[in-house]
Amino acid sequence: MANSKQPELDNLIQLLSRLPSLGPKSAKRIALYLLKNKSNLMKPLSEAITHVHTNIIKCNVCGNLTSKESKCTCLDMKTDQICVVENIADMWALESTSVFKGQFHILGGTLSAINGSNPEDLLINSLVDRIKKCNIKEVILAISATIEGQTTAHYINDSLKNLNVKITKLAHGLPVGSEIEYLDDGTLFSAFKYRNSFNNKN
Repeated sequence: MANSKQPELDNLIQLLSRLPSLGPKSAKRIALYLLKNKSNLMKPLSEAITHVHTNIIKCNVCGNLTSKESKCTCLDMKTDQICVVENIADMWALESTSVFKGQFHILGGTLSAINGSNPEDLLINSLVDRIKKCNIKEVILAISATIEGQTTAHYINDSLKNLNVKITKLAHGLPVGSEIEYLDDGTLFSAFKYRNSFNNKN
């Protein structure tokens, strides 16, 4: 770690090393780079992080990020389709393909007995409420092809079976075990465009 006489720098390196894909060595390099660019990078980065921490919150209805200063528009539906994803990274991945222009619903994870994630931990009940309030005709389950993802998809399908709504899923071309956020735009575009009924056995 950094010199023990520099506890502030030690703390910065430790925090940076907790970020995804960053280890101690990468954290040290980033910390040194920030110190070399205090005015044009470190200061504005610090201000941006503080601003996001203070003003950005998660919507309790749709799971998306929104500002404290503005109301989330998730109930102001201008389409009869809603796309269900596990997390915000998955939503961003699909948005980058421009294949879907409607509203998203972010569950906040998947059902997992190992991780102790239960239905009440996810925004499934609020999904049901949105479908009822916004007269949704199609629910697109854009959930990763993992065991946890498919378990979650089946649970949602069962939760919506009494509603008059079409439930579709991404095409079978999606690699088994794959996670949405790591797929390339072309694969996502095709999987979304050629989606099929969730209950289709073919």
